[in-house]
Amino acid sequence: MNLKSLEVWFVTGSQHLYGAEALAKVAENSQKIAASLNAESAIPVTIVFKPVMTTSDQIRELCREANNAKNCIGLVLWMHTFSPAKMWIAGLKSLAKPFLHLHTQFNRELPWASIDMDFMNLNQAAHGDREFGFITARLRLPRKVVVGFWQDAGTVSEIAAWTRAAAGWNESQTLKVARFGDNMRDVAVTDGNKVSAEMQLGYSVNGYGVGDLVERMNQFSDAEVDKLVAEYRKAYTITKAHDRPASLRNAAKIELGLRAFLEEGGFGAFTDTFQDLHGMDQLPGIAAQRLMADGYGFAGEGDWKTAALVRTMKVMALGMQGGTSFMEDYTYDFSGTPKVLGSHMLEICPSIAAGKPSLEVHPLGIGGKADPARLVFTAPSGPAVVATLVEMSEGFRLIVNEVDVVPPEEELPKLPVARAVWLPKPSLKVAAAAWIYAGGAHHTGFSQALTTEHLEDFAEIAGIELIVIDADTRLRELRRQLR
Repeated sequence: MNLKSLEVWFVTGSQHLYGAEALAKVAENSQKIAASLNAESAIPVTIVFKPVMTTSDQIRELCREANNAKNCIGLVLWMHTFSPAKMWIAGLKSLAKPFLHLHTQFNRELPWASIDMDFMNLNQAAHGDREFGFITARLRLPRKVVVGFWQDAGTVSEIAAWTRAAAGWNESQTLKVARFGDNMRDVAVTDGNKVSAEMQLGYSVNGYGVGDLVERMNQFSDAEVDKLVAEYRKAYTITKAHDRPASLRNAAKIELGLRAFLEEGGFGAFTDTFQDLHGMDQLPGIAAQRLMADGYGFAGEGDWKTAALVRTMKVMALGMQGGTSFMEDYTYDFSGTPKVLGSHMLEICPSIAAGKPSLEVHPLGIGGKADPARLVFTAPSGPAVVATLVEMSEGFRLIVNEVDVVPPEEELPKLPVARAVWLPKPSLKVAAAAWIYAGGAHHTGFSQALTTEHLEDFAEIAGIELIVIDADTRLRELRRQLR
């Protein structure tokens, strides 16, 4: 995916009261702001200037045009002058794309010595945006409000974060998730109402028998399998103890079949469960890892919500430093500063690897299948977020915990899985309690690229509840918020 192919329209509001000369200046200034934002490397999408809006009919037509424009993922709205907000009602009520309200003005400083009423009439965002803000609040429309001068780094950063959230939302509207087999038996949090998810979040989840995947796997020739095994040998470190040709060939056949099935079906995410592997020699390990590295969403045990979340997060993070992966809070270290060891049986994305992964073949211990191949590595130190999407009786809830990834305190010679060790904010004691009070799942999307702001913007666009666990979290206040 190339995020630059996606457009955010820059739309300015005014009115005919000020005359043709003033409106021409409004348009000129707006074009300069749009061009400046489009040139910002931090903003991954294309910012497109649209004509200044001065009537209700214009606004309604623009919103309809945006709804029907495939590449338009949202609008940035700014009131250069006073733009009476009643004329925005019909358009905003029909708008199906998200919008950001930019509260800025063209000039950074007041021209104290020369300021006159012409300048005052032209530069009225200080109260024009308040008029617009009233109607968006009155209509209870989800939006992000960014305040600041349009060339300031902080303002650009906030706009950039929102455009990434809008890109994630755009992806979610057409995302197809393939679910091989059903939910892991008797597990609650990984299951849910797929119809409700499609109504609220846009993506569709459809089930397929593992036999459908096995049939596609078996269509590949020995030469195609050998070619992929050779790619494994070139890309990863393989010691003599783990150089098991039969296991590597089985893993390669699974990857070829999975990749073909997903590409041919137009899927952006998938999930499987080790309780339903009839006809497969081993659980997909390296296959899931490499597909995630190429941008697919994945989650284990039938967890379609997390698979979709991982794909959405990967789209939002495209081009940023740091990786994004499926993750699980696996076990704790309560000594010293308590911390989490995050991992999964096999399927952690190598986009979060600190160095070159090693390809290893080990027994899985559960599932009753042959020893699966997997990539083993450790995530680098630095800030990250872990996020989970759960379905409550009131609707969907996104829970985010800010964490700091740290190196393992010792080597892990007998742990043959990819992993990340982190310190949850504000502490493991508070963060884990807050997560449990909020109903957070054991599966998460883990990202060293995204921040809370990206996910907060996504939740606002999606109209879902957001719970943030960070350095300022206090359990009493959080429990009150949940109630």
